[in-house]
Amino acid sequence: MIITKDHIGGLVFLCLSLLYGYYAGDIQMLPGDELEPFTARTVPHTLAILGGLLSMALLLTAERTESKRLSLSNYDFALVAKLLVLIVVFGLALEWTGFMLATMLFLIGGFWLLGERSIKTLLMVSVPFAVGIWFVLAKLLDIYLAPGQLYINLFGG
Repeated sequence: MIITKDHIGGLVFLCLSLLYGYYAGDIQMLPGDELEPFTARTVPHTLAILGGLLSMALLLTAERTESKRLSLSNYDFALVAKLLVLIVVFGLALEWTGFMLATMLFLIGGFWLLGERSIKTLLMVSVPFAVGIWFVLAKLLDIYLAPGQLYINLFGG
């Protein structure tokens, strides 16, 4: 049996979809929501089902040729470890720096690790993206994003 990158990716995506669907059941619903066609659980459950179907399709259609065999020597595990550390730092920084600044720094750090060295490019990509995501979440979807302890301590909230 030949295991390829497509098989590994499909299995990882299938596991993530199953976990996402499982934990989507923990989302609290308002009283009376059980009779509504769309609830807080509708989109997460739909995404989990679509993710599971797509990962199964990837597993079933993946090529099983010798040239596509998985070789661990082609991967940069140090870069993966650095990106995982960056994700943890982003999660820890959210409380102190707030969503927008933490997202900007996360994107700049990620692009830097991936090889982009132009400060102008880093800022022109990360700042509009972080502001755009903040605008969609905070203004259009009316999701509260805390400004962070640093902003609260400096400007009083």
